[in-house]
Parts: sequence; structure tokens; C-alpha cells
Amino acid sequence: MARYTGPKTRICRIFGEPILGNGKWLSKNSNPPGQHGPNKKRKAPGEYAIQLKEKQKAKYTYGLLERQFRNTFEDAARMKGVTGENLIRLLEARLDNTVYRLGIAPSRPAARQLVAHKHITVNGDVVNVPSFRLKAGDVIGLKEKSSGNAALLEKFRGKNPKINWLEWNEGEKSGTFVAYPERESVPENIREQLIVELYSK
Repeated sequence: MARYTGPKTRICRIFGEPILGNGKWLSKNSNPPGQHGPNKKRKAPGEYAIQLKEKQKAKYTYGLLERQFRNTFEDAARMKGVTGENLIRLLEARLDNTVYRLGIAPSRPAARQLVAHKHITVNGDVVNVPSFRLKAGDVIGLKEKSSGNAALLEKFRGKNPKINWLEWNEGEKSGTFVAYPERESVPENIREQLIVELYSK
């Protein structure tokens, strides 16, 4: 299964943000990776470099490789509305991201693993495709056998109340994808317009 398996802290240092959920070393060393550290003279990045970096940030944040990301962008471009906002909506509608947003898993890679190992159901059916795109009204939950797994339940961290496009049912340990989110509701620090400009070249 295609995914990034390299050093997470290195990626966080490239962008200066804990985009992979592992920012514990940023306070000690927030310099970009590379020889000579803070003493290295770095040229001011050009327009293309800035756009490319923003695209790379979005890719690593949501755990996609290049072809997956490009296909998602093309789907967003075919939708009505602003392409950049559509892109963020489609990324947020991925099953692995939604499992993470609901608090079932502590990180997106952990959510991806839960989905791939057939612990997650959508509308009562087991789905093991992390990129599965949810629709309004879809109900996400744990498989019956997995719902009694203490190791999984102890990792539940609860849904962030700011994530208003999802609803969580504590009694049934299930969540509902209410609708595609509005861009201002998504907390990720991504300038999606730069990605649109990059792909428009």
C-alpha cells in the first residue's frame, strides 16, 4: 500500500510545522534539514518553489502520494465552485481522515492502519480502502468484533468540537459525515490557492 514511510521529524522541519503529528523536536531544532543547519545561506524561494512547497505540505498532511493527490485535484477542478476549496473538501472526505477527525485514531497514519486492517465500517459494511470518499449521511463506526477491543478503545481521544461537519454518537461509538466542510472550518494551515496556481501552469 502506497504511503510515506520516511522520517517524520525531517518532514516537520522542512515545513516548520508538526504536520505529521510529531513536532516534539521542533522546539529543539526547527531549522530545515540539510548540511550546516542555521548557518547555511539559503536563497529566497521563487514563486514556483513556494507553490510546490504548499502542495507538498498538503500531500504529507493528508498522507497521499503524487498520483493520488493529482487525481484528487482533477476531481476538485471538475466540481462546481472554487477549485482550492473543493480540494480541501475532498481531502477531508477521505475515510482515513474522517476516522482521525472523529477521534477514533490518534493520527492519520493510525487511522489509515485501522481502515486497512478492516476495523472500520461505513453504513454497516466493512471498508478497508483509506481513500474511500464519504458522502453526506454516511455513518462511520467500528466493526462489531473491534468495538470490544480494549486496545482500540483506549486510543479514542474524542472529537474536537470545532469539527462541525461530523457528529459523534458516544453510546454507539459511531460518527456521521454530515456534509462537506466549509473551508474556514478546516483547521489545516494550507494555502490551497497556491496549489491551484501550481497545477495551472
